[in-house]
Amino acid sequence: MATFLRTLSYRYQWLYDGISRIAALSVGGENKFRQLALQGLTINSDSRILDLCCGSGQATQILTKISRNVTGLDASPLSLQRAKENVPQANYVEAFAENIPFAENKFDLVHTSAALHEMQPEQLQKILKEVYRILQPGGVFAVVDFHQPTNPLFVPGLWVFFWLFETETAWKLLKSDLPELLRNVGFKVEEPKLYAGGSLQVIQARK
Repeated sequence: MATFLRTLSYRYQWLYDGISRIAALSVGGENKFRQLALQGLTINSDSRILDLCCGSGQATQILTKISRNVTGLDASPLSLQRAKENVPQANYVEAFAENIPFAENKFDLVHTSAALHEMQPEQLQKILKEVYRILQPGGVFAVVDFHQPTNPLFVPGLWVFFWLFETETAWKLLKSDLPELLRNVGFKVEEPKLYAGGSLQVIQARK
């Protein structure tokens, strides 16, 4: 069940943006946070990129500076409306992440930022399979999301953030082995890179 503050943050863009900026300070700011999952990847102007669960387009904006073939996907009409206003250079489609309306081998890169923790376990399994399906061989699924902190000093802050803004699915993700779930689908996955005392994980999974 969503918290009161979570509901408000999605209704009011200024509140959502403020929360995002504050949370991103732990990794050096929002601009750096939005590029964490892209580090070390070879992306050019012709790369076909899907920004999965794109929200209002914060990461989409970064991606359009790299490639001219960026598509944002989200299930929320309000978020897509904001994304179109914020980042008109991208294409957009309204759909659920567990039922992506694209053909097999369509994309070179699928990116998602702080979205998988919002999914129930059965949804998450479907999403990972869908991403694998639409990536071309050699394509990459680039993910940044929450992780159980390895530094105890970061535990209180993450827990307070969860209690204020997240649902039970975020707690479930902390108990999940996301790299192993990706491997089970067929991805080749190295150990995730951890940031913010281990409370954020970055995974680059290759088909």
